[in-house]
This record gives sequence, structure tokens and C-alpha cells, in this order.
Amino acid sequence: MSELDEIILKEDEMETIRLKNIEWFNIIKWAEAMKISKSTFARIYNEAVIKMSDALINGKAIKIDK
Repeated sequence: MSELDEIILKEDEMETIRLKNIEWFNIIKWAEAMKISKSTFARIYNEAVIKMSDALINGKAIKIDK
């Protein structure tokens, strides 16, 4: 079996995924939970979605950077 290319998700990117897709908070609560602005939350979340989409579509491994 060959090694997969991997993408690296940062801890804050994983947290945005968890809050938005599992906890189902609204954007104000998401940002408050992470102590960041709504626009920063949206930017981090969008970066995480792009990385995860790349991994899913292109068969890459996902590594969580803590």
C-alpha cells in the first residue's frame, strides 16, 4: 500500500468544524466559544472546509495538528 498525501488541520480549524457541524451553535455562540470575531470564525471554518474537501475528493489523509 502506498502512502497517502496528507493535509494538516490545525486545532482551531477542527474546533470550528465541531462547533458548526456537531454542536449546531449559531455564529455568535461559535465565535464566543472560541473568543474570536465572527469574521475570524468564518475564515477559519472556510479554510478547514477547503482542506477537508481536498482530502475527501483527492483521497488524502487528514492529520490533526495539536
